[in-house]
Amino acid sequence: MTDMSSEKFKVDDMIIRSATDEDISVLHELFERGRIEGQTRENDTGADLDYLADGYVECKDSGFWVAQYEDWIVGMIGVQRISNSSAEIRRLRVRDTFRRKGIGTQLMQHAISFCRDREFLKVVLDVRIERGPAISMFHTFGFLHGRERDLNGRQLRDFYLDLYSDSLKTHND
Repeated sequence: MTDMSSEKFKVDDMIIRSATDEDISVLHELFERGRIEGQTRENDTGADLDYLADGYVECKDSGFWVAQYEDWIVGMIGVQRISNSSAEIRRLRVRDTFRRKGIGTQLMQHAISFCRDREFLKVVLDVRIERGPAISMFHTFGFLHGRERDLNGRQLRDFYLDLYSDSLKTHND
């Protein structure tokens, strides 16, 4: 991946597709960039990325996707089922030169749509407290602030999205 430029990027030219084992090295690159930027916990090894099929693809009601622009993976997101009625959004990352261009929004829409299709009642996620743009995006999608917690000196903010009330509205209309 040389000379990746976001200057001509249009979100309509991007596709979101299921991640494959061939993507793992690029997913690790995005993960490591997040580690350098302080987005990841110190004890987070990213090992789930090595086992995409086991952790996401073959797990009931879980999935992992990449945002692809031309030949480049510019973002990623995963959803893991954590109980019969809830899922966790994981590994949302957008390549730094492609941020604030709608990629994260498209990935979130895809993940939430997936959760609605699976009839989850609740979606959860956490984020470092200093990730202002991400937190703002979560609010835009209707995520509510659950709690703040300290994990090894890092402040995390937990969020949840209540799909149960959304489901009631749909069924009562």
